[in-house]
Amino acid sequence: MNWLIWSIFSAIFAALTAILAKIGVSGVDSNLATAVRTTVVLVFAWGVALATCPASSLLAIPRRAWIFLVLSGLATGLSWICYFRALQLGPASKVAPIDRLSVVLVIIFAAIFLGESLSWKTALGGALIAAGAIVLAT
Repeated sequence: MNWLIWSIFSAIFAALTAILAKIGVSGVDSNLATAVRTTVVLVFAWGVALATCPASSLLAIPRRAWIFLVLSGLATGLSWICYFRALQLGPASKVAPIDRLSVVLVIIFAAIFLGESLSWKTALGGALIAAGAIVLAT
């Protein structure tokens, strides 16, 4: 499968995540709910990794990659804590679009930090995503 198919599946599962989390966080401390979800993700991710990669691959990860993967993990944790709290306080139909403003930020950060080109189509798409998120959230 190519990147587009994987991206579509990612969007479907992200949508399910919002709905399932909104139901699950009802009456539960949002930080505790995040910890439960993270534990499930941890066990699931290690299961998939160990089923598809030899354990020796872990030792082959370069130091620089470790640093950025750990930083990415910290950013993910902070994102999830904020997301679950937002879901607890607000409607999923408004929280999710604001959360998806991350797409616009990725476009901007990719141009700044990764040197990816910012075409007029990308800029227009990002602006439309931002406008759509604002319309949906208000």
